[in-house]
Amino acid sequence: MAKNTYDSKAIEVLSGLDPVRKRPGMYTDTSCPNHLIQEVLDNSVDEAIAGHCSNIKVKIHKDGKIQVSDDGRGMPVDIHPEHKVSGVELILCKLHAGAKFSGEEYNFSGGLHGVGVSVVNALSESLKVNIKRDSKEYEMHFNNGDKKKELKEIGDVGARNSGTTITFKPNQKYFESEEIKLKELKHVLKAKAVLCPGLTIDFHHEKKSEKIKWFFEDGLKSYLEDSSEGLDLILNESIVSSKNSDTQEVDFVINWLSKNNKNKLDETYVNLIPTAQGGSHLNGFKSGLLEAMKEFCEIRSLLPKGLKINADDVINNATFVISSKLQNPQFAGQTKERLDSKDHMSFVSSTTKDILSIWFNTHTEEGEKIAELAILSAQSRAKASNTVERKKTFKGPALPGKLSDCNSEDLNETELFLVEGDSAGGSAKQARERSFQAIMPLRGKILNTWDLESAEIIKSQEIKNLSTAIGVLPGNSDISGLRYGKICILADADSDGLHIATLLCALFLRHYKNLVQDGRIFIAMPPLYRIDCGKDVEYALDESQKDEVVKLFKSKKGKPKINIQRFKGLGEMNPSQLRETVMDPKTRQLVRLSITATDNANAMMDLLLSKKNAPARKEWLEKKGSLVRI
Repeated sequence: MAKNTYDSKAIEVLSGLDPVRKRPGMYTDTSCPNHLIQEVLDNSVDEAIAGHCSNIKVKIHKDGKIQVSDDGRGMPVDIHPEHKVSGVELILCKLHAGAKFSGEEYNFSGGLHGVGVSVVNALSESLKVNIKRDSKEYEMHFNNGDKKKELKEIGDVGARNSGTTITFKPNQKYFESEEIKLKELKHVLKAKAVLCPGLTIDFHHEKKSEKIKWFFEDGLKSYLEDSSEGLDLILNESIVSSKNSDTQEVDFVINWLSKNNKNKLDETYVNLIPTAQGGSHLNGFKSGLLEAMKEFCEIRSLLPKGLKINADDVINNATFVISSKLQNPQFAGQTKERLDSKDHMSFVSSTTKDILSIWFNTHTEEGEKIAELAILSAQSRAKASNTVERKKTFKGPALPGKLSDCNSEDLNETELFLVEGDSAGGSAKQARERSFQAIMPLRGKILNTWDLESAEIIKSQEIKNLSTAIGVLPGNSDISGLRYGKICILADADSDGLHIATLLCALFLRHYKNLVQDGRIFIAMPPLYRIDCGKDVEYALDESQKDEVVKLFKSKKGKPKINIQRFKGLGEMNPSQLRETVMDPKTRQLVRLSITATDNANAMMDLLLSKKNAPARKEWLEKKGSLVRI
């Protein structure tokens, strides 16, 4: 129970790398170590963008260590005049320390806040850095973010030999899985080589005896053509564009498919960092593309009377890559998945509009084919008899009575929480941020929809209410009516809650796959335990986390009293606890529901939920049921 008194003694200041270790999810993706590799890689790529590096090597050792090396200038080893430690120690041990704030050392860079590689150090059980510069080689060692060995000179190297090598082993306790997602990593490495022509990237997986080298002279064009092999492209030659100013650049390549294909390429990057959720550059690109197409259609009188096309109509069948570079980009969070730089949107929009307007009007035959695809998409939208319209404030169709809607209509910020039970729904309504968070309580377990057709499941009142709330009908490929940018499943942390979450995941995987592929579906991770020790309060997702917290508290001097509370459900949590643990974007833990071409999600869901697989499910439970931990 919280103390009634509140004075300055209650205020804590976390120093060094403690903030990262205490809340790692605020600084990196804790599902696996991939993002740590990307943080180190981005520093090397920034050297390449600045023209100081032409080779990067990434190696995964048999013992689980990861090594990233480059032939850039090498981290500074001289003593910082103010902080009285070497530049390399400052970079690796101090948050918000870096050379990318002023723009004098790097015109365009992915590292912006000076936290990337220090986060890697904080979350690694061991890290070694080797630096070659000024004809000397230096070495320094760290354990769990703390300095183990001082920086020392270990040898001489040639005058032209320079660069940085970082070798680290992620600390397993900070990640849900210690396995590196190799397919995603190789995709990122290839993309970096594509987006930085002249850069060679070598990848070596020691355990698999796998070696790959990427080098692209032709950049974006060859990348898109390689990725579109086997697809029916409309244009013989993809449209390629590049424009730059003193503070920003945009390069893009685009083509169209005669028939939409889920394997098409649609990627966006900022300073060579992949932005999975798009943002300003993608919005600007879509806006410019739409304006160019509307202008072309008007000039040639292609649009049927009364029909309006939107950006999604034009881009639905497109395969494209956008690469933006800009000074001081504003990202949504440290993982940099979405660009929020508003000024860059107008730059990309005007560039795209100018380039494509000229192209459409000089390639009229191909332009009319692309316009026909957009018109067919718009007609399909218009003819959808029971499309759920987006609700406007105080207007529109009747929304479900239990839905507590938010004020914003911006998909970049709106969130809908599907909450298990009315009790938890009541607490969630008090805990939410009304401006952008909506709450919809659900009645227990929803219908198992895995084996059913989309037209059949809409007969369920609960699913009908849910589809009305989110603005998209099950099985509908058109998501233009989507009302929330994030849809979050919030269920109890017990077995019943996991069952409800599984049924909802099945609903989205089977009947709203486009929302899953678009990265819109999330599962909130409510804690199962609250542990109090004096004025310190920690939450634990499961038994193992609880044991770790208890062990940490017991190590404190004075043998403090420890109180452990197990939550029977979300309804037991007061609004402030609910806000802190599952709703506040700064402190909550959300897991994105995602599928890849290599996973076995469908097979697993078939096994778990399909009626026809009852015998196989029984056999599986008999063999592996004992492994389940709640």
